Amino acid sequence: MNLSAMTKYGLDIQPRAALDFVALGALNHRLDPGVIPFRKATECHIYVSGAEFNVAANLADCFRLKTGIVSAMVDYPIGDLIAEGVRAKGVTPFYKLFAHDGVRGPNMATVYSDHGYGVRAPVVFYNRANEAAAELKPGDFDWSEIFHGGVRWFHSGGIFAALSATTSELIIEGMKAAKAAGAVVSFDLNYRQKLWNIWGGHERAVPIFRRIVENVDVLVGNEEDLQKALGIPGPEVGRMSGLDSRAFVAMIEGVLARFPQIKVVATTLREVVSSSRHRWGAVASIDGETYTAPTCDLDVIDRVGGGDGFASGLFYGLLAGEEPLEAVRLGWAHGALLTTFPGDTTMATLPQVRDLARGGSARVQR
Repeated sequence: MNLSAMTKYGLDIQPRAALDFVALGALNHRLDPGVIPFRKATECHIYVSGAEFNVAANLADCFRLKTGIVSAMVDYPIGDLIAEGVRAKGVTPFYKLFAHDGVRGPNMATVYSDHGYGVRAPVVFYNRANEAAAELKPGDFDWSEIFHGGVRWFHSGGIFAALSATTSELIIEGMKAAKAAGAVVSFDLNYRQKLWNIWGGHERAVPIFRRIVENVDVLVGNEEDLQKALGIPGPEVGRMSGLDSRAFVAMIEGVLARFPQIKVVATTLREVVSSSRHRWGAVASIDGETYTAPTCDLDVIDRVGGGDGFASGLFYGLLAGEEPLEAVRLGWAHGALLTTFPGDTTMATLPQVRDLARGGSARVQR
């Protein structure tokens, strides 16, 4: 144990380091035609994204922490676009560089996502063919160099784990190096059936996720993630209201029985009324106690990244030493605000997050 660390929530959190937060994951660019379906679209916005990067970007931009991203980068114009987006968010990059052959790649992934509208659901699909990040493997990064000035928190997620047989091994390598450096380790399960179906499906995913989660202190994921990624028994998905936390709370016992080192398990609660109208909540188990955020109605501009927004606010609250309920409310508030902006990463300010977390309204601020 690091004797200078703050012990709270059952976690040993270093009070300071060169980097507050480092994420490991794939960077991508998302094409977004708004409410127009792709089959009729004539123009798109481009957003720099990646589930793990989004958390690092939010913590740097809104919460003013010192963050880094460990990822693949390809030397071609799309890579330049993405790298510029990383710099704009104030995130320090640690890249393995790949050369593009001008025809086939390797490539930076493309995510296609329209908004849907009203009764029409959003549609998400991918082009991850010959993706550079899928080629990442243990030994590609010098963790001692990345962590040489200290690191307080290390994070990765299930989307990156799903890309290839080697990415999960790299996650485990990074987690062990981060633990040795004194960092808290978090993981967002983010189970994506389309990605896992490419190379083995649910049966291949569960043992991989379990090996990863053996190294985790803070786990993010809903009841569906817990069932499909970790094989934790639970109710049939969709049988209960998305705002009913009882299924998730009941499943936490199963998580902690299998992974007793975990101190925090958290998720958002979302009930989709329509594509543009959601009800939003959050719940977390922190050091054996359950904390629940309020429920609010959201008028959604862009739902992509809301869960990453929640994780960002929660992690900030824990890093800042906030009381457990306040940390959950900060995550809930930041995730809610993020859905009111276009794109995958935050445009909120910390005062806005704190105001909503404490019960603020949408009255004009003069």
